[in-house]
Amino acid sequence: MTEPRPIPLGRPSSIFEQVGGHTTFTALVDAFYEGVDADAELIAMYPEGHDLDGAKWRLQAFLEQYFGGPTTYSEQRGHPRLRMRHMPFPVTFDARDRWLKHMRAALDRVALPPMHDELMWDYFQRAATAMVNTADGDRQPPGPLL
Repeated sequence: MTEPRPIPLGRPSSIFEQVGGHTTFTALVDAFYEGVDADAELIAMYPEGHDLDGAKWRLQAFLEQYFGGPTTYSEQRGHPRLRMRHMPFPVTFDARDRWLKHMRAALDRVALPPMHDELMWDYFQRAATAMVNTADGDRQPPGPLL
């Protein structure tokens, strides 16, 4: 009788690897920015205007790193400091909702497995809400949790 082989204890694959790596994140970011480019309210927030190459690179490098891929973002830009980097822009609840609308459409286009879709969508909702820095019109920030 032979002994069973030991199960390798290496590092589990990252979300980045599980969803298809760089190719999938490129498709996600491209689909997202197609929506942003057609959204007059959001595109006005980009200093580059309709030249979104820099914004695409930053978002893709950040997301790839966040989900376990290469650390290119931090190597080239340092700590993400997302809230600080978004402070110069009036990120309202409406802007958050628009951003999320385009990211939801992008996720739908890349059609990730449900577990990965839910994981990423949860992150995007939390991160987008954390970027809000300006109340808009009659919408006020949520009150304290009881």
